[in-house]
Amino acid sequence: MDDLNTIDKAAMFLSTGLMFLGIVVLGFVETLTGQPHFPIATEGGEVVAYGTFGPTLRTGLVIAGLVVLLVYAVYKLATPVEPATDETTDVSTAD
Repeated sequence: MDDLNTIDKAAMFLSTGLMFLGIVVLGFVETLTGQPHFPIATEGGEVVAYGTFGPTLRTGLVIAGLVVLLVYAVYKLATPVEPATDETTDVSTAD
């Protein structure tokens, strides 16, 4: 796991950032603003109040993070694995 290249790091940071923003940051902002965490509807089913951010925004950010991970997984499956090279030198003793 020590040999992460730029694409590995970018995929991890981007997917983590999108999901963290969608779940933690926007949830914390909604908590601070005191908005309801779920849609409030009337008896007829009409939605009258959402939180600070619509559910489509939060869901979209989380799904975008998962899509980045999916694309990264497809990339890793399509990329051939480089064979490991043993760089140790064989030191033989002379008689």
